[in-house]
Amino acid sequence: MPTEPLSQKEIEDRLRELPGWTLDGDRITRSYELADHFAATALVVHVAQIQQELNHHSDLTLGYNTVAVAVNTHSAGGVTEKDFELAERVEAVAPGHGAH
Repeated sequence: MPTEPLSQKEIEDRLRELPGWTLDGDRITRSYELADHFAATALVVHVAQIQQELNHHSDLTLGYNTVAVAVNTHSAGGVTEKDFELAERVEAVAPGHGAH
């Protein structure tokens, strides 16, 4: 059964639980500023591991000390619960944002 996209209100309600995440078109996004390039690269590796576990892959952009994450469910045409699960897992491993 395909995953259904969330309504605008459902997305807004869920985003209140994830400070720093915003709705950008049909995806949720967040940027992280880290100590240096090594820390940024380490976060990308952590996110890649989470993506593999969930079989759900987001767009990642790596800068010198920044990582931008953009998540949506292409097959559903918008943001789904699966995207919020990924975002919550990313928050949990991001330095200074959750448990490590």
